[in-house]
Amino acid sequence: MTIKNIEQYIEMVKWQFAKTMPKIPHEYTVKSWKPHLSISFEHFVEHIRKNGYKEKFMKKEYTYFDFNGWKYWTMGDPIEETTIINRARIVKWLPR
Repeated sequence: MTIKNIEQYIEMVKWQFAKTMPKIPHEYTVKSWKPHLSISFEHFVEHIRKNGYKEKFMKKEYTYFDFNGWKYWTMGDPIEETTIINRARIVKWLPR
């Protein structure tokens, strides 16, 4: 997936704020919301996993991919079973 493909996909899907986790602000998109973009969804999931980095969150390790100020990840299910892509703003903390 090219950078342009990623940008286009991100712009074409709906991102929903995760209201159930307000203390961990993030958004998500669901594959079934844009069925005509299912192949792009799967390609983006594959791109996240191939080009991302591993990081722990609450005792579990996920693969994250940083792009244009956002961190993207999935829950780690096989690509054909993955239905959600999450994202959160990348926050850079400055020393005091």
